[in-house]
This record gives sequence, structure tokens and C-alpha cells, in this order.
Amino acid sequence: MSTDLRLRQGAILIVVTGFGIVGYGLTFLYSAYLGTEFELGVDTLGGVTRADLAASNPEILRYMDHLHVGLGGLLVALGITLIALGWYGVQRGYRWAVATSLGIALIALVTNVLVHYHPGFGYDWVIHIAPSLLVTFLVLVGGVRAYQGLQSIADHS
Repeated sequence: MSTDLRLRQGAILIVVTGFGIVGYGLTFLYSAYLGTEFELGVDTLGGVTRADLAASNPEILRYMDHLHVGLGGLLVALGITLIALGWYGVQRGYRWAVATSLGIALIALVTNVLVHYHPGFGYDWVIHIAPSLLVTFLVLVGGVRAYQGLQSIADHS
């Protein structure tokens, strides 16, 4: 199969984004084990710091940490999935890999917007939500670019 520059660009963008999501997942693991804030952009909850909660109710903090560790692990796995989809599927012109990458991005976007629309707690949106919106946008752009390349290949065959 001949390759189109747009297909390759889309694949590379999805792969790079996968590495970004791996890094984002690692920040959750860092916060749970070594951090001084609850997570990126969330220094306090109801005026209570992580250290305050550790002193007043360590069981709740351990519960929150176990959720963050689980989320961090899932994000790392998702990033690796996108890397594999981009490198081994999208780059080779598999339409299902492009569709799967776009599906992942759309699900992430919808759930992210829904959970942060009225979160019930204060956060620095630039630090807290902008990275996840950026990686979602990059996967969407990569997927659209890859589809353009696939269409060009189909038109020339």
C-alpha cells in the first residue's frame, strides 16, 4: 500500500499524543506517592490541603490515592494503546485503527467536559484540565489527518 504524507502525519501525531498521555498518567502516580497536592491544579479541597487531610483523616486520603493510582495506571495503558494504534495500525493504513483512536478521543472529551462542567471543587483549569483537552484535540487532529490520507490513497487506487 502506498503511503500518504497526511496518513503518516496523523499516525505520528497519535503516537506523540500517546506518549503525552503516558506522561500525564505518571503525574497521577507521582501525586499519590510523592505529591503535595491532590492532583495537577488541585492544591486544596474545601480549604483542606493534602497534609491537613493526611493528619485529620488518613483513610480518606488513602482511598483518594488508590483512585489516583488506578486512574494513573489506566492513563498509562491508554497512552500505550494509542502509541500502538498509531504506529502499527494508523501508519499502515488500517481504517479501524484510525476509527478506534478517534473513538477513544471522543469518549475522553465527552467524559472530561461532563465531569469538569460543574465539578463541585476549585481547580486551576489551565494546569488541571488543559493538558487532557490538548491531548484529546491532538488525537482528533491526527485522526482527521490520517483519514484524509486514507481517502487520498483510496482515490488513487
